[in-house]
Amino acid sequence: MLDKGWNPRLPYNTLKKDLVDINPKASSFELILHKARHHAKRCMQYSFKYAEESWDKSHKPPDFKIGDLVLVSTLNFNKVKRPKKLKDSFSGPFMIKALHRPNAVRLELTGELMSKHPAFPVSLIKPCSSSDKELFPSRNKPPLEIPPLEEGEEK
Repeated sequence: MLDKGWNPRLPYNTLKKDLVDINPKASSFELILHKARHHAKRCMQYSFKYAEESWDKSHKPPDFKIGDLVLVSTLNFNKVKRPKKLKDSFSGPFMIKALHRPNAVRLELTGELMSKHPAFPVSLIKPCSSSDKELFPSRNKPPLEIPPLEEGEEK
């Protein structure tokens, strides 16, 4: 039932079926319970439909393809070599190797994330936008400077 989570024995279950006199209050109680259950079922169906429609309005399915470059959220990566305060919120870019389901992708991981499992939900990845010289002519990428090695360090 609605408030108990189980179906209690109703009076008509315990009475013999061939008994002529059934208490009118027991049959009206059964009718009230039946109407309450029917109303609750309709309300739940309406609620599920409303939630599905509101979700579908604001969400579109991801349009990733094999070979796309994406960034991975580092929110759940605890053992990254940097302190948490200095950790980038996204790492990458990584190439999509396979599409598992509509909501999961397999990436080709490199660097310090190579030890992680390569399958990620699409909620943790975002497309990587490249810096195109034609689109952004005034954007200058500074040259990458490699610091000199100290004594005792290996390459």
